[in-house]
Amino acid sequence: MREGYEGTGPGAITPDGCAVELYERLPVGDEPDIIAAAVPAGAHILELGSGVGRMTHPLLERGFTVTAVDESAEMLSRIRGARTICGPIEQLDLGGEKFDVVMLASFLVHAGDEEVRRGLLRTCARHVDEHGCVLIQREGEDYHTNVPRERVDSSGFTVRIVSAEPVGNGANSVHVEYDFPDARWTQTFLARPLTKEQFESALEEAGLEVDAYLTPDRTWVRAVRKG
Repeated sequence: MREGYEGTGPGAITPDGCAVELYERLPVGDEPDIIAAAVPAGAHILELGSGVGRMTHPLLERGFTVTAVDESAEMLSRIRGARTICGPIEQLDLGGEKFDVVMLASFLVHAGDEEVRRGLLRTCARHVDEHGCVLIQREGEDYHTNVPRERVDSSGFTVRIVSAEPVGNGANSVHVEYDFPDARWTQTFLARPLTKEQFESALEEAGLEVDAYLTPDRTWVRAVRKG
């Protein structure tokens, strides 16, 4: 388990506190549609932090080729139809292999450890083709201030952001609960709020720049190589 991260509930728990069985239950949402509208048809996508394939499988169904990366072998074992690579994203180096699209979703860009975030974005820049793009999912602007809050999903479970407490050096410890009729999971993780300016500065440090904000709330971003 990574320091500052914890997870509880049935089944395997990953180093960042994610429960494999929970992520198998979570609905897909509109993310695959956002992604498909932002990149060329049939693109080869490097998906960083794929988990159990919640987005991998819908992207495969839409005709994309996907290489899925995750540090959890248990998560990757649930993926079908995609090449999988197990290991820390921030250390990934595929020896010059480039992709049409590199995707960093699940708010990973908000990693509590700034060096991890730098490593994540360097991995994106290292693997995106010269004419390709990087898709990044950011937190909403009130993610750390509008707490506690909860949402009842139409499929019958409740997700609750219980707290986001400062732990020093700009990072918060976030505690989340997932209640299903037959099971309950919790996750505690470190996340760093980033203003739009801080986010764009972090991209610039990695040799990237914003090409477009893809959603009205600016949570999905398409970035490209600088210059």
